[in-house]
Amino acid sequence: MFVLGLICTYATVPHQPRAEAYGLAWHELFFDLYLLCVLLTVLPRGLSRWVKRIIYVVAYALALVDLYCFTKFDTTITPTMILLVGETNAQEASEFVSTFFAPDMVSGGTGWALLLLGIHIAWSLFWRAKNKPRRTHGRDRRETRGLQLTPVAEGGLKVIGGLACIALLVWCALSVWPNKQAMARLMSYGNIGDVERELTRPDKAELYQPFYRALFSIYANTLTASQVDSLIEREDHVSVDSCSFKSPDIVLIIGESYNRHHAQLYGYDKPTTPRQQARADAGELYPFTDVVAPWNLTSFVFKHLFSLYAVGDSGAWSDYPLFPEVFRKAGYSVTFLTNQFLPRAKEAVYDFSGGFFLNNPALSKAMFDRRNERLSVFDEGLLKDYDNMKPGNDGHHLTIFHLKGQHVNYNSKCPKSRQRWTNKDYDRPKLRAKERQMLAYYDNSLLYNDSVVDQIIRRFEQREAIVIYLSDHGEQVYDEDVHFICRNHADTIDAHMARYEYDIPMWIYMSPSYRAAHPDVVWQVEQAQNKPYMSDALGHMLLYLGGIRTRDYRPELNILSVKYNAGRKRLLKNVTDYDAVTRKYKQQP
Repeated sequence: MFVLGLICTYATVPHQPRAEAYGLAWHELFFDLYLLCVLLTVLPRGLSRWVKRIIYVVAYALALVDLYCFTKFDTTITPTMILLVGETNAQEASEFVSTFFAPDMVSGGTGWALLLLGIHIAWSLFWRAKNKPRRTHGRDRRETRGLQLTPVAEGGLKVIGGLACIALLVWCALSVWPNKQAMARLMSYGNIGDVERELTRPDKAELYQPFYRALFSIYANTLTASQVDSLIEREDHVSVDSCSFKSPDIVLIIGESYNRHHAQLYGYDKPTTPRQQARADAGELYPFTDVVAPWNLTSFVFKHLFSLYAVGDSGAWSDYPLFPEVFRKAGYSVTFLTNQFLPRAKEAVYDFSGGFFLNNPALSKAMFDRRNERLSVFDEGLLKDYDNMKPGNDGHHLTIFHLKGQHVNYNSKCPKSRQRWTNKDYDRPKLRAKERQMLAYYDNSLLYNDSVVDQIIRRFEQREAIVIYLSDHGEQVYDEDVHFICRNHADTIDAHMARYEYDIPMWIYMSPSYRAAHPDVVWQVEQAQNKPYMSDALGHMLLYLGGIRTRDYRPELNILSVKYNAGRKRLLKNVTDYDAVTRKYKQQP
């Protein structure tokens, strides 16, 4: 079992630069197996034998599945994999098993595990035959062979071996105890969002064995199941009083990791959004200047965006309706195109946490008429998906585009042929050349994003359409010469973090025919551009634009309404007052 554990540790090191195996694998394997042996020792002999056999079966089965998935799909056991297994029918399971027993299953770590299994079985058969009792004069007798020690020598060796083993056990226990504490903490949360947040900690648990990965995956699915059940139950109670279809075409574009302080549209010194800027100059596109996200994690934001729950409401986000299902019940045709949240075996827990409710078959059917079925390398792939669907111009449509945007790594979010800037284009002497190059990658991804959203607009500019764009959250990119990129998930949010990780771009585009038909909405958008807003309330503005009357709509959360509550506190992570913490920036000229 120790050798099997080492195979599972070293054969599943990710194929990434500087990736390495868990450094304490030897220590923790010894600690885990020693405790297991203690358990087997205290059990009655007959029961212990059967428990040991069950452990062998489970250990080898999980190891083979884990190693095969890593070889075949470049991923170990994940929550999404368990979710997909639960949704697999008998025919699909049969096809997978037939694929599993293909010649390539002996490659990589799977082959080493199978070799070890063969040696283990052969040794067990040999040992049983060697120690089989022999009958002599009517009585069972086992032959005693090998070196015979005196009782004193045998006792001395046992004492020395026992002390050495105890010392080794204590040393290993002290080494791995922090990871054991992290594992216990990981498995103690009541919702998947807190689990995801736990995994952003620098001292997060190392699930270094297939058993732990499978246990965590089952646990994660258990947590999401309760929220899915709540959402499904809520779907049955969604009611729509009436719908005027105020906006025939509503388009929602959700970006990713967009630092609005790097956007030309918001005053950045490089032309990262020339197409959006041109439309704004022409009076077609209206940027909102004071919008923030409630979280800096996509999965948390998505639950707030799609649910009619708002920060400060009683209960959980899953106790409230999802706005796409309200639109469908009202008579809108709803299309969802995502470049992140499609269920696949190789899916990080962050994507699993953000997309589980979107990918549940019952909820997906309640929310969407059409969905894409593949992920694209670049976001323009969603344009092809939309064109292939051909929803048509008849009827009333809500179309949601979910982009990959500027999700790390930035260099991979823009085709190389479309990259404009390099590290030499930045006069930032406090930044190293490598950091300036990363900054260039990020700005290039913004420029590429500008072309994608412009292409989306072009598909609707000849229709009576309104397009809303916003990002899930912001991103730090060496702002104010701080040597940091991505996001900080510490509990304490300071002014710098709030500004660059929670400030998000948001704008509304209205086509010529829409502006002509809805001068009231044009006026409302103009009046709302500089009002403080948090994206958790987005669903209520969308319901208003759709002309949907329902008991779940609240005008005080609709930024276009005269009843909008502009004094509502914008609490980041449901704790930190954004306006209070960023006061120093607001006081600057």
